[in-house]
Amino acid sequence: MNQPVLEEIEIRNLQTVEELELVRQLEAIVWSFEDSVPVNQTITVVKNGGFILGAFLYNELIGFQYSFPGFDGKKVYLCSHSLGIHPNFRKYGIGEKLKWAQKELAVAKGYKLISWTYDPLETVNGNLNLHKLGAVCSTYLEDAYGEMDDGLNSGITTDRFLVEWRLDEVQNNVGELQRNDTRHVDGQNIVLETSKKGSFFVPSEINLELESDLLFVPVPGNFQEIKNDDFALAVEWRNVTRKIFTYFLRSGWQVTDLIKCEKHQYLYLYVLEKRG
Repeated sequence: MNQPVLEEIEIRNLQTVEELELVRQLEAIVWSFEDSVPVNQTITVVKNGGFILGAFLYNELIGFQYSFPGFDGKKVYLCSHSLGIHPNFRKYGIGEKLKWAQKELAVAKGYKLISWTYDPLETVNGNLNLHKLGAVCSTYLEDAYGEMDDGLNSGITTDRFLVEWRLDEVQNNVGELQRNDTRHVDGQNIVLETSKKGSFFVPSEINLELESDLLFVPVPGNFQEIKNDDFALAVEWRNVTRKIFTYFLRSGWQVTDLIKCEKHQYLYLYVLEKRG
């Protein structure tokens, strides 16, 4: 099949058992049947404040997004639990299309906040969540899900950013606005020094005492490749970035963006700013 055009993809709010069964079948392809959510649970969610969006191409389900209500004792918010795209249709912007549809429906239902987690070393997700959507992160979760045996997470701690999408503060295509922003990156505001080991970047000296209103944390753009070829280096990246982010996020900073390093391919920079 030719590359799909985004305008050809229809986003639907799924309501029936038959539609939700299609979602479970797609989950089994994306992850595994054991990790898929039973339909008796998803149908309950859509009847009680949550929703599941489906992305269809010529009436074939190729992507979905699953959300349910959350409550932290003070406020109600929407918990964005999972987003999956069929392997044959990734890298076409379908995930972003689903997220903007999620925002639109969440606002219509009265939600002001959507939260979810992602691995900060997965820069494709970081680019979508922070740079394109305009979400922010103030909380670092160590080993959030325990040991996972899927191909992306097996063998390494499941540390996650907990991101918040504050719906009254973002507009569609916010990433386009952020790309026009000019922020000066120099040796005085980079928290972590890096070096090269073959084709991979290696973390080295950390400086937690920098005095700047804007800080940058480099991360590799090919973490899964590093994990496959040099597992010890992947673990080192996990441990070093855990130390940096836990320190700054507990000290009143937040992660507001992920930008590509202009000097080096396969290197990205997280942007840290003081909260408030």
